Amino acid sequence: MNHDEINTLLKPKTIAVVGASATPGKIGYTVVENLKKSGYKGAVYPINPSASDILGFKCYASITDVPGSVDAAVMCVPVKLVNTCAEDCGKKGVKGLIVITSGFSEVGRKDLEEELVATARKYKMRILGPNIVGTLSNSDKMNASFAPFLPLDGKATLITQSGALLIAMDAATYTRRVGFDKMVSIGNMCDVDIADIIEWLNGDESTTCTSLYIEGLKDGRKFIKAGRASKKPIIALKSGVSAHGAAAAASHTGSLAGAAKVYGSAFKQAGVIQASDLDNLFDRTLALSLMPPLKGENLLVITNGGGVGVLATDAAERYGIPMKFAPKDVQEELKKHMPEFGSAKNPVDLTGMAGTEWYAESVRFAISHPWVDGLIVLYCETAMTNPLEIAKGIKQALNEAGIKDKPVTVSYVGGEKSAAAMSWLVENGIPAYAAPDLAVNAMAALREYALLRETAKEPDYKSNDAARKAAMQIISAARADGRDALTEIEAKQVFNAYGLPVTSTELAKTEDEAVALAKKIGFPVVMKIVSPEILHKSDAGGVKVNIKDEAAAREAFNTIIKNAKAYKADANIHGVAVQEMAPWGTETILGSTNDATFGPTIMFGLGGIFVEVLKDVTFRVAPIDKVQAAEMFEEIRAAAILKGARGEAPRDRKALSDTVEKYSSMIIDLEDEISESDANPVLVYEEGKGLKVVDARIILKKK
Repeated sequence: MNHDEINTLLKPKTIAVVGASATPGKIGYTVVENLKKSGYKGAVYPINPSASDILGFKCYASITDVPGSVDAAVMCVPVKLVNTCAEDCGKKGVKGLIVITSGFSEVGRKDLEEELVATARKYKMRILGPNIVGTLSNSDKMNASFAPFLPLDGKATLITQSGALLIAMDAATYTRRVGFDKMVSIGNMCDVDIADIIEWLNGDESTTCTSLYIEGLKDGRKFIKAGRASKKPIIALKSGVSAHGAAAAASHTGSLAGAAKVYGSAFKQAGVIQASDLDNLFDRTLALSLMPPLKGENLLVITNGGGVGVLATDAAERYGIPMKFAPKDVQEELKKHMPEFGSAKNPVDLTGMAGTEWYAESVRFAISHPWVDGLIVLYCETAMTNPLEIAKGIKQALNEAGIKDKPVTVSYVGGEKSAAAMSWLVENGIPAYAAPDLAVNAMAALREYALLRETAKEPDYKSNDAARKAAMQIISAARADGRDALTEIEAKQVFNAYGLPVTSTELAKTEDEAVALAKKIGFPVVMKIVSPEILHKSDAGGVKVNIKDEAAAREAFNTIIKNAKAYKADANIHGVAVQEMAPWGTETILGSTNDATFGPTIMFGLGGIFVEVLKDVTFRVAPIDKVQAAEMFEEIRAAAILKGARGEAPRDRKALSDTVEKYSSMIIDLEDEISESDANPVLVYEEGKGLKVVDARIILKKK
């Protein structure tokens, strides 16, 4: 991305309003009016062939008539005129188009949008939109939108796909006291997307935190890359998180890969913090824009009320930073600033007798102590204290301590005086909230950011050319046969090419071959139907286990064939697979799906028949390495089973992480070929004893 190109959209030195109107109430009038009201210092050129002047700005019949150069053109004309006007802008040498006009791909007119992009490419212009509100910037005194005013000034930047939400949040900044330097409406993202702006914001001195409202991404991997490279915290609120595509999915993974799970994992890989709702987006933005990350787990809470202290303690455990008792030396010092019946353990209860001095001295000491990584200050309004004076005491104590690398959040519980004190704190750079759990949640966001910056790394991925060549021979043969699914034996051959430890499996086309193979592999064996039309073999009665002798093998072969024909009379039956019967182990599942947004995506969870019942699974966008694989093991509810629960020995997580890494390489190497795949179950044995992939499924992309 060329930063200068985005500059022309977000920090333009001159702006033309194409479709400017002299009629109040029309968007073309509102944009010109907003530029004037916001104090924009650059030249403004209204383009209107029927007016000579709008709000004191000279009008021009066409943008080609403008005497000077134009950085950005705000397009307010009807959709049928946009592409003609874009052509004129290109001829003029305009560098960026801010297309407010709607009526493009969002209503099915993708052709108009493609024509607009083609024109922009022809003249090397960049496009923001279409179908947007516009863009706002406090530091540039620029409201190039039809939002009513600039937001409350602050250090965050909002990027939103919803124009209506931008307008609502713009107004809410004043009631919520959460400031933004910029608000950017991104709309259809036909050209410039969220990732481009995230990257650009790295160099924006007015932004310390980026907040996102996301309905959907077009290039998920580009977004992950931009998030990992961001020098500033990013927080995202994702809407539309219902499951998609489950009804048509042919694999376990496809049926379990809902948008919420895949996006949530992608955010984690990108180092992006999630917001649970709109209020939470505001609350977390406030903390992330004003405070450094919480680099350790030692959180100290100072309060004048036991009740709010307990609520904060509960919230800390709920949000993943459980509180610990303070060390003895910390407690001894804090006891000097409370009555005998106070508590210095943590939460530190200064009691209702605490005034400005006790608060200030406790805060000054606590923030300076090496044990304390972060500080939450709680205050319940009392008749004996002045909330604003307490706030000023907290601020003065922090200034005197001079500690800049530890975060502080505050909560006041009270009336109008407390609300005014919290506003004062925010104006002076300290995030403050109306409930203790909100202050704790904000601190949790700062902890999440610190942890994500450690783990959101680009994995070291290298293509396995030899394995890919072997796999492609198998896949090409299946395609030549007119199939879009591999048999289990073929799928295992692909897995084996990538080093996955599959069970020995061979194809028997006759009863006698089944017996011979069973003897070769060694009883007991497992026998399964092999048919590209029967993917879920158990449902068809196509699986027999623990076959111990020749007679049982003959009976199993005939029963499996009979059941398969009854299940699907026209099925193309290749024969029966004879497979070694792997010893019992903990059943897990590995799977992949080709997500429309993020591409090849890996699933891991508890396997066997329980995967559909418990749905205890987690996802990652491929590629991933062993470290990221190990993170997945910790995320499932059954994580304790892998570690060794109820007297069981720990499972071989090293072998499992190695297998997941190889599986990841496979689905990246073959992303143009594989639509979905499953390795289920993967039997994981005791530490040091490895694992076995018992069953394999690969569904190919239709070509």
